[in-house]
Amino acid sequence: MRSKKAFLNILTNLILQVFIFVYGFILPKIIMSKYGSNVNGLISSVTQFLAYISLLESGVGPVVKSILYKPISKKDNKKIIDILYATEKFFRTIALIFIVYIIILTFAYPNIINSSKSTLYVSSLIIIISISIFSEYFFGMIYTIFLQANQETYVISIIQIGTYILSILAALIMAKIEVSVHLLKLSISLIFVLRPILQSVYVKKKYNINLKIANKNYVIKNKWDGLAQHIAYVVHSNTDVTVLTLFSTLSEVSVYSVYLLVVKGVKALISAFSSGLDASFGDMISKKEDDNLRNKFEIYEIIYFMICTVLFACSIVLIVPFIKIYTHNIHDANYIRPLFGVLLVISECIWAVRLPYLTLSYAAGHFKETRNGAWLECILNLIISVFLVKKMGIVGVTIGTIIAMTIRTTEFIYHANSKILNVNIFKSLKKIALLIFIIFLTFISAKKIFIFENSSYLNWIINAMIIFLYSSLLTFLFNFMFYRKNLRELIRIAKFILKKKSI
Repeated sequence: MRSKKAFLNILTNLILQVFIFVYGFILPKIIMSKYGSNVNGLISSVTQFLAYISLLESGVGPVVKSILYKPISKKDNKKIIDILYATEKFFRTIALIFIVYIIILTFAYPNIINSSKSTLYVSSLIIIISISIFSEYFFGMIYTIFLQANQETYVISIIQIGTYILSILAALIMAKIEVSVHLLKLSISLIFVLRPILQSVYVKKKYNINLKIANKNYVIKNKWDGLAQHIAYVVHSNTDVTVLTLFSTLSEVSVYSVYLLVVKGVKALISAFSSGLDASFGDMISKKEDDNLRNKFEIYEIIYFMICTVLFACSIVLIVPFIKIYTHNIHDANYIRPLFGVLLVISECIWAVRLPYLTLSYAAGHFKETRNGAWLECILNLIISVFLVKKMGIVGVTIGTIIAMTIRTTEFIYHANSKILNVNIFKSLKKIALLIFIIFLTFISAKKIFIFENSSYLNWIINAMIIFLYSSLLTFLFNFMFYRKNLRELIRIAKFILKKKSI
């Protein structure tokens, strides 16, 4: 059952990532072409500033998810309702604080940015973009957490696929009739409001969740244990754009966001292969299935790093050629930054390397044990980024992120192997070294295997297919040399799942 749910979660999440990428590809292009790079940078900057409200979550989401595993496995509905009620109270408080934060931002933000747009223009855009974020906190956050803990991430993915389809259609229609950027963003925000509402309806109908019968005095124990990890995540996700907003220009923010569009697509695909697996690992840990956990995690680790190798090998080679084509008719900012492109891919590759070990640590509920590294990552990222942005601009903030994340990733690798799996850390380091070697080999040999000049999307796609096949072949051959037994076990599990689905 666990394997079946994990397979469904990964499959639907992969489909979702396709729609996220299409949406992310279409919307910035429309905004840059019709409203300019400064407006695109403004929207990216506002979105990042609004994301800071998630600091108030204090990492409660992952903590709640980890304590839900046990009552869900025991079908203790009363305990589940108590936990969800306490969590809803917490998130609704955040929603109300968010309103205050929006009011402050509408007055303060227009005065700290370097923009020719009026205060009314900027402030109204802030309010419009904030609508969908508010609805998540007020209506749907607890149901998202419950579905994730119950290994039903596929429900969340299906709902999101529907809203992305509607948003893509709305964006294309709005672009055709040439409406204002405010009306364009408002239509998309209202569509995204459907997500928490639909999740709430699904959970209440299927699981008979009635929060009115909850113990109103129930308190979530250790809910602050995830604070450091959450702050580190928010800082990682938002520091670069914030630093560029404060110390650079909105056109630089636009450049950053366009490159981020590509790596976010890759990052989302990578995340899809971890979707719902924390619940599976959490279930094994709660049942003390230590040998099964070690076996399944190593198989997951191998296939995950194979996927990472191929995707990041392709990204590091293809990101700049893609940006050249994507921005060929946009001349109000310099989008061709090869060094920045390579560094950004390296940065996100380091993030991807940490993900399996982070997932396992969170599944085990080891928030307190890993918080010191989280604080160190935050402080280093901020200090180095602010120091280097003045000397190196957009490249400087990326270097700050790389240094901070390398230290944090090392901590997660050590903790997961030594404290949870009880295995030698060099088993993981060997897999990571293989990933680095194949990516480097692909990068240095890429120019020799390009067939066409990257002058159109068609040529780029053909070259991308060649690089994909080349890196896939290298990845398979090297991994088969070292992990033949594990790959055969993976094929056996896949056949078993497919056989059960066909019955």
